[in-house]
Amino acid sequence: MDTSKVTEIKTSFTEQITDVADEKQLNDVRVTFLGKKGHVNGLMKEMKNLSPEDKPVWGNEVNALRNYILETIESIGTKLNEEKLNRQLAEETLDVTLPGRTVSVGSPHPLSRIVEEIEDFFIGLGYEVAEGYEVETDYYNFELLNLPKSHPARDMQDSFYINDELLLRTHTSPVQARVMKSKDGKGPVKIICPGKVYRRDSDDATHSHQFTQIEGLVVDKNVRMSDLKGTLESFAKEVFGDAHDIRLRPSYFPFTEPSVEVDISCFKCNGDGCNICKGSGWIEILGAGMVHPNVLEMCGFDSNEYSGFAFGMGPDRIAMLKYGIEDIRHFYTNDLRFISQFKQTEDGGHVDASL
Repeated sequence: MDTSKVTEIKTSFTEQITDVADEKQLNDVRVTFLGKKGHVNGLMKEMKNLSPEDKPVWGNEVNALRNYILETIESIGTKLNEEKLNRQLAEETLDVTLPGRTVSVGSPHPLSRIVEEIEDFFIGLGYEVAEGYEVETDYYNFELLNLPKSHPARDMQDSFYINDELLLRTHTSPVQARVMKSKDGKGPVKIICPGKVYRRDSDDATHSHQFTQIEGLVVDKNVRMSDLKGTLESFAKEVFGDAHDIRLRPSYFPFTEPSVEVDISCFKCNGDGCNICKGSGWIEILGAGMVHPNVLEMCGFDSNEYSGFAFGMGPDRIAMLKYGIEDIRHFYTNDLRFISQFKQTEDGGHVDASL
């Protein structure tokens, strides 16, 4: 039995493994010596030509060679992996002393800011925030608010009808009606109702087919017009500042009686008259009035025992007045140049929103 072939293969392996520099070369050496057609398997095939006495000796020699090759390849593979990891760590090292990337911080949308400011004020007065459906029934949107199907005042609100009984709500008053109905004729009710409303208006600088509205409702025993006026005076001073006064002008709404329009003294001229207030010194901000007895009765309240007041305002218009915005369409165009201006208006100052 000639074992010189085992020695030759071991010497050849030692020479080749010395030149290995990466995982690919290491795998090529492994296949050459340990693969199916490799040198070690070739030595095992020669066992069939040996005598029974020589076979165990030959097997031990070949297995020793195989183990040597396997251990050497595993050791070099571990070394190559460590070197690769060290190179990767060196390339990806972070300099923790470098300044971080500046993160651009956004700001609340002016409408969101106004709505939250109004909500916070009325919550402080004990009101609850009530929300409802944007798709409403004609019954809740009109009929329960003293607007039967033949009522001419329906023409005041050109509506988006889905079918004869469903429409996109034209105001948030249906939320008030639903809350009153849920009370089974027992007060008190003290809510504000913010939300989107829809009317078939042509979009221009001061009108939109979709806009935001906040309505308020108080129903209890012995509620008077003076309570309404005091509430609205406090609201105007909270939103626009202590220097501003309000006035109430007689008006008409089907769901309130008496009804009033509420004006605030002009923030630009302080009542002296200018182009903003059209020389009057006053700017209309909302409508209000005492809840009509018919509405109370239809919603389950005894109008001889209960009374109430209601008001409705457009946060879009209030934001335009407060921030000096000249075009309502800026609120809905998602122009970051417009939105970014409000980062500096936390104190309620005006911005140049003319774009």
